[in-house]
Amino acid sequence: MATKIDKEACRAAYNLVRDDGSSVIWVTFRYDGATIVPGDQGADYQHFIQQCTDDVRLFAFVRFTTGDAMSKRSKFALITWIGEDVSGLQRAKTGTDKTLVKEVVQNFAKEFVISDRKELEEDFIRSELKKAGGANYDAQTE
Repeated sequence: MATKIDKEACRAAYNLVRDDGSSVIWVTFRYDGATIVPGDQGADYQHFIQQCTDDVRLFAFVRFTTGDAMSKRSKFALITWIGEDVSGLQRAKTGTDKTLVKEVVQNFAKEFVISDRKELEEDFIRSELKKAGGANYDAQTE
């Protein structure tokens, strides 16, 4: 059966993360049968990491605040998590299903496909977003 996405519900969750006035900094998109729907959401990145277990595959849209004392900016990441215990067929299908998620999640600085929990570490994601951002104006402080 072909995978579908609940565009309206997923778009509402996506917009909640994009809203600078919202405390929600992440949302997951998970499978409900053959439909991708919004999953959990939260204000603490560590709670997001807890969703990424070895037996699940999910997509996440996450907001990070970057910059220095002079300039703070929101940077967004699209994360595809594929747990170690996910079957080969489901792994392959996740890649094609991501196109459905990208119909909703259209603005992000960097995309990640992760199956190793170490790569979910907040410092790693932040450093990758910083690299993707181009000029590094706070380099004089390093």
